[in-house]
Amino acid sequence: MRKQREEEVFRITGARQSLADDVRGRQRRYVISMLIRTLSVLLTVVLWNVQRPLAIGTLVIGALLPYVAVVIANAGRENAPSLPSSFIDPPVRPAIGPGESVPEPRHGRPGDSTADRG
Repeated sequence: MRKQREEEVFRITGARQSLADDVRGRQRRYVISMLIRTLSVLLTVVLWNVQRPLAIGTLVIGALLPYVAVVIANAGRENAPSLPSSFIDPPVRPAIGPGESVPEPRHGRPGDSTADRG
């Protein structure tokens, strides 16, 4: 059997992100935030006897980041972007009732009228 190449897929303007892409993005954000938490805890250990206020700050970040990471990872899927309206207004027709006729334009010079000729 041949290996099928993964073809590039183009996003449709109004479509949501696929569920697999959404889960992959959530996992990526969670892993990145946990890496930041790990670094902050390690910085706390390294800085504890050198810069105690900075070490306390990194400890607070390390303590709060798991909560924030879980909230971000469990956030709902994105809202579908609003689609452009496909409704087209019907053409406006002139309101002429039955039996009415449209007056024809008069030909002649400006200022001429049939009342002046008589």
